Amino acid sequence: MKFFNAILIVILSMLILSACGKSNFKAESKETIGAVKEALNEKAKKPNKKSGDINFYLPFGYEIEDESANNIILKNGSKQYILFNNPQENKVSDVVYKSTVAQNKNLDINEQFKKSDQFGYLIIRNLDDDMNEMTIGIGGTKITTLIKTSSMKNEAAVMTQMVKSVVNVEK
Repeated sequence: MKFFNAILIVILSMLILSACGKSNFKAESKETIGAVKEALNEKAKKPNKKSGDINFYLPFGYEIEDESANNIILKNGSKQYILFNNPQENKVSDVVYKSTVAQNKNLDINEQFKKSDQFGYLIIRNLDDDMNEMTIGIGGTKITTLIKTSSMKNEAAVMTQMVKSVVNVEK
């Protein structure tokens, strides 16, 4: 009888913990959507870095790890981010958004934020082990990272600030 009770407790514990994990993603993603929406409505941060043909805001603690024509690999501690910019697309374009959605199946979050002067979006794919692939974009610019569920909201606000600050340099 004790053995049966022990098995029952273990099974119930696993069910409760797995249920908490999924609701945690739902709650965190709801807060993340709010954080992105709020950051999109804020004034753009003043660019403090230049890479190739763009100027952009890079928060304290972040550094440029690698650069190519349209991609900048950023690093903050052990986290990596890919900042992609298509200079042919303006801040109201949905071309980069559409191509990103077409490349990614099984999206858990796919939010669009349309205003007269910008088209913003948030895409999250929930991976296993509390990890997520999160992409935030405005027009022809997007930033992507792998992030723990518990960090999504705070990271989303900073990532949105970076994307919002991107300015293409006139040639």
